[in-house]
Amino acid sequence: MLFLGAVGTVSLVPLGPVEAQTQIPTVTVDAPVQRARPAATAPSRSAATRTSRANRRSPAQQAAPTQSASSNGATAERANGAVRGFVATRSGTASKTDTPLIETPQSVSVVTTDQVRNQGAVSIGEALRYTAGVSGDVNGGSDTRFGALQIRGFDTTMSGLYIDGLRIPSSNYVHFNGLDPYGAERLEILKGPSSAMYGGSGTGGILNYVTKLPTAQQFGEVSISGGSFNRYQGQFDMGGPANKEGTVLWRLTGVVRDGETQVDFTKDNRVFIAPAVTFKPNEDTTITLLANYQRDRAGWGLQFLPASGTVWPNNGRTIPVSFFAGVPSFNAFNTEIATAGYQLSHTFTDNITFRQNLRYAYQHNEEKTFYGTGYTDEAAGQLGRFGSYSNSYINSFAVDNQLQGKFVTGILSHTTLVGLDYRNTTFRDTAFAVTTSSPEINVFNPVYSYDWTMGDIYDNKGVKQSQLGLYAQDQIKLGRLSFQLAGRQDFVTTQVDTDVVTPTSVTKDASAFTGRAAVMYNFDNGIAPYFSYSESFLPVLATGPSGQLLNPETGVQYEVGVKYQPLGWNALFTFAAFDLTRDNVVVYVPATTYSEQTGQVKSRGIELEGSMSLADGWNLRAAYAYVDAMVTQDPVNVGKAPVTVPLNRASLWSDYTLQTGPMAGLQFGGGVRYVGATWGDDANTFKVGSATVLDALLAYTRDNWRLSLNVTNLADTRYVAACYGLSGCMYAEGRKAIGKLTYRW
Repeated sequence: MLFLGAVGTVSLVPLGPVEAQTQIPTVTVDAPVQRARPAATAPSRSAATRTSRANRRSPAQQAAPTQSASSNGATAERANGAVRGFVATRSGTASKTDTPLIETPQSVSVVTTDQVRNQGAVSIGEALRYTAGVSGDVNGGSDTRFGALQIRGFDTTMSGLYIDGLRIPSSNYVHFNGLDPYGAERLEILKGPSSAMYGGSGTGGILNYVTKLPTAQQFGEVSISGGSFNRYQGQFDMGGPANKEGTVLWRLTGVVRDGETQVDFTKDNRVFIAPAVTFKPNEDTTITLLANYQRDRAGWGLQFLPASGTVWPNNGRTIPVSFFAGVPSFNAFNTEIATAGYQLSHTFTDNITFRQNLRYAYQHNEEKTFYGTGYTDEAAGQLGRFGSYSNSYINSFAVDNQLQGKFVTGILSHTTLVGLDYRNTTFRDTAFAVTTSSPEINVFNPVYSYDWTMGDIYDNKGVKQSQLGLYAQDQIKLGRLSFQLAGRQDFVTTQVDTDVVTPTSVTKDASAFTGRAAVMYNFDNGIAPYFSYSESFLPVLATGPSGQLLNPETGVQYEVGVKYQPLGWNALFTFAAFDLTRDNVVVYVPATTYSEQTGQVKSRGIELEGSMSLADGWNLRAAYAYVDAMVTQDPVNVGKAPVTVPLNRASLWSDYTLQTGPMAGLQFGGGVRYVGATWGDDANTFKVGSATVLDALLAYTRDNWRLSLNVTNLADTRYVAACYGLSGCMYAEGRKAIGKLTYRW
């Protein structure tokens, strides 16, 4: 643990009541910056305790999202609580403490529930479309695997998803990124390395899915919706106190959907349920039990189409966006996801709090697919196909123990966090080849076969990985100048067992120390420049061509930025410039069961992002990212840009609700999204063109009812989202319209 301060007596000075919340204690402030109270004015511990207990809110109030107005015009909130509008002002993702974003010296983007609703997002990927430097649907709109999360030019699909601060790992076959966004209170993206706080994580950053928690206010909403691709959905969210004392709170959230996608023969059906119960046995202790279950019955959406006929015409012909390359009778992507755990918080004194976050996650995945492998006759449009059946299971247990203290040394105030976390992950992937009597299909005039035959097993791999980490962080303040210092030591053991031809077993131990250091200054006018340095360490869940375990990936980031929270406005604007280096890069080798390490990739760029929600009904979200990614060490592709990473990406969303007059409650808005051109193969021999699409919103709210219509890709612009070579291209989603009727009470 690192401390900066004058030599002398350490005083335990109350910096405000620590209110026990369901995840992270609330430290509500009116001004963007807290001034440290001089040590000489500190009351005795007993006096401080009496004062705190006298001012402490009731248990029901403590668990409820606070919505009181603050001096900057925004509503007060807690780090894991509800946000009114588009502008979150606090977060716990970067520091694991409840810290204002204007005082967080690292780039953090927050997507609120209101933003998800207004933009009509129905997946995590769609919810991230207006976030700078982030893409959650790299593989297009028909990816029922939800397997492409990219942050600052790096793929973080397998390493980047966290639920309430606990990592949920994935394998080559199993991804948890398909969790329904309706179960999230907010989606938070921490950009850049974060291993100093989270251990094994990717260089690009992490996505934290913050689940909805019980509140002290009785509430409820029910929605029905329908629209494009024969989509029909019902959803509900309700909760409140379970007893009159307010010491037991509950919440229940659910989704039921029957639908299809833009690809023929491909279903998109879902059942999602998420219960939560909060117990408050006394004023110092809160425990929330959380669980969710999701069952998807979908088809295989990724078609792996040729560049000829998608990126450019094939003799003047274009492959339809709805084209299905598979076998209709052998087409499924079925998953079951279940997680369960709890969040415990106990306040020992006004300045010392213990938190424990525990979660078990499980997923079973079954895939039945035929997909394209490239032309066998390009002129005739004959596409070769490969068939596969896979069955995968993954189990992950994680627990994070945190002890937080607040104190003063001399003229410095400290918020210090020490933690010990543990994660154990096991998964097994099996896959069999499948054949059909018609191994080829014509992409311009498909004739579908329905027969198939199970073949030999070609992948049977079991992986076990355990990680133990000890970390410490000190957030130090000297007036408006603040420092953040963090360090962590990790110990990881990975074991891989394979059994296809000859059973083999390999084990690898790895350990690393990672750190983070940052400095920030908060001016009176709401401007806050900062500089940060951070490191990442990621023991990979992958094997090489000889079955050997690969070395951990590592990363380093330098970031300089400015945040601006205008006084009197509910708004937050950020600018960040970053320099990222990722070493021992692991890439999956197509048409194989293994991965390889290609060397080093650098990513440099800038990001601008702004959110605003004004009292007159106007919401705004703007984002721009310039990402210059390049392979700097590789046997073949030094100097080349990675596939799927655009140099420029920009978006702008705005909506407005009439506040007065006969049409009060009428809301209209829309957005524009631009994605720049990307390279389509590792050798950079061809490009996937840029695209600009429009989204639109029209809604009307009266009393407890809301009727809305969202249309994404309004002009039905046809474009390719990404290519992984000449035979691995995916279309972006075409026009989609969804009408919804909601009743709230």
